[in-house]
Amino acid sequence: MEGLPIKQIVEGAIMAAEAPLSVDQLMQLFEDDGPARSDLREVLKEIEQDCEGRGYELKQVASGYRFQVRSDYGEWVARLWKEKPPRYSRALLETLALVAYKQPITRGDIEEIRGVAVSTNIMRTLVEREWVRIVGHRDVPGQPALYATTKEFLDYFNLRSLDELPTLAEIKDMTKVNEELTMEEELIEVRTLEVDAEEQEAVAGLDDTDLDAVSEQVENIQQNIKNLFAPDEVEEDPEGLEEDERETALSEKTALSEETALSEKTAVSEETALSEKTAVSEQQEEPPAAEPAPAVEEESATEESDASEDPERRA
Repeated sequence: MEGLPIKQIVEGAIMAAEAPLSVDQLMQLFEDDGPARSDLREVLKEIEQDCEGRGYELKQVASGYRFQVRSDYGEWVARLWKEKPPRYSRALLETLALVAYKQPITRGDIEEIRGVAVSTNIMRTLVEREWVRIVGHRDVPGQPALYATTKEFLDYFNLRSLDELPTLAEIKDMTKVNEELTMEEELIEVRTLEVDAEEQEAVAGLDDTDLDAVSEQVENIQQNIKNLFAPDEVEEDPEGLEEDERETALSEKTALSEETALSEKTAVSEETALSEKTAVSEQQEEPPAAEPAPAVEEESATEESDASEDPERRA
């Protein structure tokens, strides 16, 4: 198959795949006119060499080949994601290690080696993560399940096979190193506690005069910091002013309130006087009421009666 960019095709396929690709899967990309299996392996070696000196590498794991970030730069690349990687308990990791080294193994065997009961949640977590699976049952009463590791376990820990697991001797050496590191951390904590105790004793040895001087210095520093970061223009607020300025502001506010009240009172008085004046004017403009004249009529009747009586007197 001359002229076909096999190397570029393989690179693109591995880059785009969500999971590692095996040699068989890569062979299927070319159908019948593809390269030989040996030629394909040579191409993979060339790609692996091309990745030298870069931040990523072509890694062969149990499931196949994949591109991944080199472990030396994983600390920085991990900052792209806010989620922190899950942390597993010591009991879970010990259980997983026993399954990896003693597989196939039952839950009872794990409990016998560890000397404590194995939580159901631990086994469920290992199965859900697809690091462990049930491969059969032991032919004994109860038929307990036999557990073994999976390809996902090997892929997660960058292993091609169980043969790449560290030996027990290497694990013991790592345990010693961890113990030494733990002892150093404990020693650092003890030294820190000693330093804290010395500082407390030094503070306890100060008299009241020294403490007052220190407090005054701290207050001065805090005030300088406030002045340094204080804005140039601050909106006046009576509650935030000094005592004299606060009283002045309150006095001006009181005087303004009194002046407003006096103006309103004067306006009301003028309006009342104007209303009364208008009422008086309307009353003067009305015509006087007609006076009754019963007295005149009565006087006329008296004169008539006197006139009628006079002839008699005359007679």
